[in-house]
Amino acid sequence: MMKNNKKLRKWLDDFKLDHPLVIAGPCSAETEAQMMSIANELIDSDVSIFRAGIWKPRTRPGMFEGVGSIGLKWLQKVKKETGLLTATEVANANHVKLAIEHDVDVLWIGARSTVSPFIVQEIADALEGTEKIVLIKNPVNPDLALWYGGIERLYSSDIKKLGVIHRGFSTYSKSKFRNNPEWQIPIELQNKFPDLPLICDPSHICGRRDLLHDVSQISLDLNFDGLMIESHIDPDNAWSDAAQQITPKVLIQLMKELKIRKGSFNEESYVNKLAKYRTKIDIADNDILEILSKRMIISDKIGKLKKKQNVAVLQSKRWNEILGKMILEGKEKGLSEDFVLKIFKAIHQESINHQNKILNS
Repeated sequence: MMKNNKKLRKWLDDFKLDHPLVIAGPCSAETEAQMMSIANELIDSDVSIFRAGIWKPRTRPGMFEGVGSIGLKWLQKVKKETGLLTATEVANANHVKLAIEHDVDVLWIGARSTVSPFIVQEIADALEGTEKIVLIKNPVNPDLALWYGGIERLYSSDIKKLGVIHRGFSTYSKSKFRNNPEWQIPIELQNKFPDLPLICDPSHICGRRDLLHDVSQISLDLNFDGLMIESHIDPDNAWSDAAQQITPKVLIQLMKELKIRKGSFNEESYVNKLAKYRTKIDIADNDILEILSKRMIISDKIGKLKKKQNVAVLQSKRWNEILGKMILEGKEKGLSEDFVLKIFKAIHQESINHQNKILNS
């Protein structure tokens, strides 16, 4: 069983950075010229590791699925000419073998691979005892146990330089995000393994470049250790995920604008802690609104059913049952009866308003 250990973050500390670790580069390697032009613009920036997708596990067939192993030679050239470390995604043992043969420094396991213990175990076996940095993204769906399992499989294969990447979670609900951040999940992982390096991938959370700054800032406010951001010399004409990529110049400016909340003085420490707590409250508030919205959608469906069956909106017996149950559960969670009453009366009134509107339409 894996336990937290200060040694887990040694590989990150060895970078000796005074800013978050930044991994950046194109979603997909397209051409050697494209790779070199991006990398050259990232020299002397906050970027320590150049990333590029060589093999692209796409949702549907027929989409661009990567240039294949020839892209590894381009990564080698990037490393040789710029001094940047290199990173790519691996999805099977053969990918691992080829990446190591081409001296790729950082290998990550993608969200679609993390969902399968068989795939993770195959990769873990291929990497057993490696000195490479190995990062594992959260699974596509919000399953913390599955994420833990992937981490533990890698740890059990004597992989010492481990880290995790939060890239958000797939959802059927309509959202401004490509993948909902569900911040409470990486926070819970962080609470269990506080020394395991935690990196945010705002590109895949957002799916669009205009949200990158805010999501990146939230992750840093939550004590994430770094960012993985997709950067392309000509984002609008990228062969994959064009909407979420930014130019190297925009990336460099983004890193300048982000606030790193660290400090050694008591007053500064207080301000930093307060900012982090407030960020958590903002996330909780957004979650509350999301849950209330879902509740009203269900209430609307009930309203339509009542209209069809010619049933009255107010069902007093059902309402009293809900109220009694919520008061008891609220007490168990440290919430006063008065507080619970006010909240659920307001929710109930909004539900009645929704259903009345449907019945009178």
